[in-house]
Amino acid sequence: VQLQASGGGLVQPGGSLRLSCVVSGNIFRIDDMAWHRQVPGKQRELVAVITSGGTSNYTDSVKGRFTVSRDNAKNTMYLQMNSLKPEDTAVYSCNADVFVTTWNGKLAQYDYWGRGTQVTVSS
Repeated sequence: VQLQASGGGLVQPGGSLRLSCVVSGNIFRIDDMAWHRQVPGKQRELVAVITSGGTSNYTDSVKGRFTVSRDNAKNTMYLQMNSLKPEDTAVYSCNADVFVTTWNGKLAQYDYWGRGTQVTVSS
C-alpha cells in the first residue's frame, strides 16, 4: 500500500491550494484518513481528520479556512486550503488506516504514511 500526497506549491497570503492524497495497492477498506503538517524544528501537527463516513475534525488554527473531503471510490482524500497565511507554511503529509487482505485471507489493519508536499505561503 502506498500513499502519495500532491498539490503543494508557493502561494501568496490569502490564496488557495488543494492537496490530494491517493492510496493505492492491496486495499480492502480505508477507515480514518488525516492530514498533518510539520515545520522544521517543530513537532508534527494534526491538521484535519476524516472518517470513512465523512465526519471531519480540524485543528483550531485552520477551522473555517480548510476543508477536508474524500472520494472513497477513488481512495483519495483532499484538503482545500483557503485564506492561506504565512504560518500555514509547512510540509503537509497524509496518513490512512487501511485494512488489507493477508496471505491467509484474513484482514489486517495498518497505519500507512505518504511523503509530504511542501506548502509555502509568502509574498
